[in-house]
Amino acid sequence: MCEEVQQPATQVPKAMVGTIVLNTVAGLIFLIPLVFVMPDQAELAALVSAQPTPVIIKSAIGSTGGTIALLFPLLVLALFCGIGCTTASSRCTWAFARDGAIPGSKWWKQVNQKLDVPLNAMMMIMVVELVLGLIYFGSTAAFNAFSGVGVICLTLSYACPILVNLITGRKQVALGNFYLGKLGWFCNFVALCWSALALPLFCMPTVIPVVPEYMNYASVVFFAFFVVATAWYFVWGKKNYQGPPTHEDAVLEARRASIISNPDKVQY
Repeated sequence: MCEEVQQPATQVPKAMVGTIVLNTVAGLIFLIPLVFVMPDQAELAALVSAQPTPVIIKSAIGSTGGTIALLFPLLVLALFCGIGCTTASSRCTWAFARDGAIPGSKWWKQVNQKLDVPLNAMMMIMVVELVLGLIYFGSTAAFNAFSGVGVICLTLSYACPILVNLITGRKQVALGNFYLGKLGWFCNFVALCWSALALPLFCMPTVIPVVPEYMNYASVVFFAFFVVATAWYFVWGKKNYQGPPTHEDAVLEARRASIISNPDKVQY
């Protein structure tokens, strides 16, 4: 998505940092009142839905209508989050398809000339998300496994470049336009510490004693994805995938110019 942003070398990092600050402040404003009105924790832990927020709000205000009204902003945020996930996933799919890294690249890398978005990749991602959502009606354990493995894969995708960056002494980012200096070392270290905590955390079962119905199969799904991806690399990718092209700067600049000159046609 950086290719759709003006001055991405500085604007994208600013957006990432701003998102963290905004979510931290907004999250504390939302969570602190809930902690003060929280009912018995045993009651919340025994909920079949595993969704304590509606119960906490209902016990605090005593009104079903008021609870729905207070939950409505969360539903709107969830909708925006879904749109953001679909947008980011479709752009990631398009980028890999452009580089020839996935099957059917010729189809998924196409950009709709009228809308100026990778429509084929968006439709494919939408279908995949719908299928994953339908899994919940068949098996909650399987659905939770796919949800958990999503967090695990995202965390690893963040941690790997950070780790490489630290190993190389942060020499590459020092050449960038958004450089935090010594603060960057601290941020990278904290990010790796959190990743080291989050990876095993999202592999742990949610209840004890562990039974097959409530087992966390995220680690199993992750291992299966890892095996398939590794096999695909040695079977096909090693010979055909050369990494992101470095000779398309003119194409990327033309795409940015097209987006800037036709902002009404862009869907985010």
